[in-house]
Amino acid sequence: MNQPLLKLCGNRSEQDVIESAASNATHLGFIFVQGTKRYVYPEQVKRWINATEPRQQLVGVFIEPTIEQLEVVLEFVPLDIIQLHGNETVSEVLKIKENFNLPVWKVVHHSKHGLDYMNLFHGAVDGYVIDSKVKGAYGGTGVSFDWEAIQDYQIEAKKQGVPCLTAGGITPENVHELLSYHPRGIDISSGTETEERKDPKKIKAIMEEVEQYDTSLSRR
Repeated sequence: MNQPLLKLCGNRSEQDVIESAASNATHLGFIFVQGTKRYVYPEQVKRWINATEPRQQLVGVFIEPTIEQLEVVLEFVPLDIIQLHGNETVSEVLKIKENFNLPVWKVVHHSKHGLDYMNLFHGAVDGYVIDSKVKGAYGGTGVSFDWEAIQDYQIEAKKQGVPCLTAGGITPENVHELLSYHPRGIDISSGTETEERKDPKKIKAIMEEVEQYDTSLSRR
């Protein structure tokens, strides 16, 4: 099995991008949701990307965006993946894919209906991010869900032939425990920050755990 996907999300400065891009993460995430503390302007992200030239895939996070809003971001930022974090419908997802020809990841907030929600989007999306359900918040809460549920989500994603990432409350202190549930991918934001900035020590600690996990599997 390959090393899990690792997305370092919520980058909000050029220094954040430098720290994240220096790691062996597979994806860098940017929040294009106005009113959130990690919101970034597309013009800013363009400058940061041009200055650092990260090798990772770029993921843009949106909540129920219009086609026009996506066009503005994509005019500046060469996104590889669009991640939808709201209550988007299947038809809206398909319209986005038709307009931009880019992979779409859908966030599923963990609940007893989570698998039903995944079934609803079967064939329409190219990946899932399972996040905690916190009242009044779409994500970035630093709260984890019951990781015992990861296996069921992974099985459903495998049936659909798409990756499934786990998000919410992941830190250098608990990532080892998370890895014991064999997630296909990990999506981390607040767990890589100190005083709202990306912390290279935390990123390194998480990366080391992920790489050790890959090595241990290869020995079985």
